Amino acid sequence: MIDMKKAWWKILCVVILLYTLIQGLTGVVPRQPILNETIRNVYFHVPLWFGMMTLMTASMWFAIKYLRNGRVEDDEYSVEFANVAIFFGILGFMTGSLWGQFTWGDWLPKDPKIIAVEVGLLIYASYFILRSSFEDEQRKARLSAIYNIFAFATFLPLVWILPRLTDSLHPGNGGNPAFGKYDMDNHMRMVFYPAIIGWTLLGVWISSLRIRIRIIERLKS
Repeated sequence: MIDMKKAWWKILCVVILLYTLIQGLTGVVPRQPILNETIRNVYFHVPLWFGMMTLMTASMWFAIKYLRNGRVEDDEYSVEFANVAIFFGILGFMTGSLWGQFTWGDWLPKDPKIIAVEVGLLIYASYFILRSSFEDEQRKARLSAIYNIFAFATFLPLVWILPRLTDSLHPGNGGNPAFGKYDMDNHMRMVFYPAIIGWTLLGVWISSLRIRIRIIERLKS
């Protein structure tokens, strides 16, 4: 886990995201049929989902830690990583929907991958509804930690495995080749891989700020 008190990774995050934005909006991209300039969205839509999965994994890890030792700090880490993961998931869904409108002619086509994502995000949204249903802090933390683990275990096969077993418009699913296999050149990879790091670091940064706020509020109460 990154030492959240250090500054180097925050500077790295800013530098990478500036590089991503500049190259993403003005850099050279391959001219592909149908995709055209929308191929630039690969620097935003896909890395946001990578960041989301990293944050969900961290949230699940701290949920397990809380169930093992009962430390309130682990619950605070878990809930805030989940908060930002859902935020990234919504951003990823929105950028994907925008991309779909330009390439498929539909904001929300009835596609197994998109339906699975919608269900997965709703499952995680229920995590926060569950937390708001209890006033006892220990009970809230314990039950939500159990649900967090369940949500993570459900989200992975729902979003990443099941769509691959059916027909799908989405690249990398249902026999449809992964996007980068044919469309992404080496120049794009020099932006795409740093973009994954940059967006993920941003998610960790936002989570760390929210965690600090939550801890301060707890100590003041």
